[in-house]
Amino acid sequence: METLRIVSRSSEPFKDRVEAGQLLARELQDLRGNKAVVLGIPRGGIVVARELARGIDAELDVIISRKLRAPAQPELAIGSVSEDGKVFLNESVVQDLSVADTHLEQEKARQMVEIARLKGLIRGVLPKVPLKGRIVVVTDDGVATGATTQAAFWAVRQEEPAKLIAALPVGPEETLRRLAKDVDEMICLRVPRYLFAVGQFYIRFGQVEDEEVLEILKEVRNKKTPAPQV
Repeated sequence: METLRIVSRSSEPFKDRVEAGQLLARELQDLRGNKAVVLGIPRGGIVVARELARGIDAELDVIISRKLRAPAQPELAIGSVSEDGKVFLNESVVQDLSVADTHLEQEKARQMVEIARLKGLIRGVLPKVPLKGRIVVVTDDGVATGATTQAAFWAVRQEEPAKLIAALPVGPEETLRRLAKDVDEMICLRVPRYLFAVGQFYIRFGQVEDEEVLEILKEVRNKKTPAPQV
């Protein structure tokens, strides 16, 4: 069954991440009222996720996961580790590359350092949303090789969502078709013939700093917390 929906093959750039998220929300209106959870991949994906979550009335959270890199091929994901330390391994790739257990242990330790940093930053502001049995939408500002995105999908799968959907503004078709095998549905707004870098499809594509991510999460937290009675 085909799980990839390509909305357009246009090469027209988005104004910014805000517009990309709003356009994704238009395409996913059928999720409104289903208590979906939208997960943004840090950092740029958080801005897209906020607009998408607003547009479909979904809960917003961050996916804190890291890819486990292949020896001598850092762009190739051989697995992922989630924020609670659960490891998913792509066993066929691990076997094909004859990846040693020592490499896996060392790589997990390295990635857990960054996960600890992100958790300290993010979970002090916004507690993790449970995903089991929920419709989960994972988004970013786009994909190129897709390794980080794939690691996020693997991490979410371990939490047993009812349905896993990928929603992306832009990406190359070959990457998207490969990634689509790891989700129940995938939608991509623009799949141009040539993509060299995600940033070329945005007019404004400034770096998203930790401070901006935290402001978005504080906004989410404050909406969840009822105002004190006077």
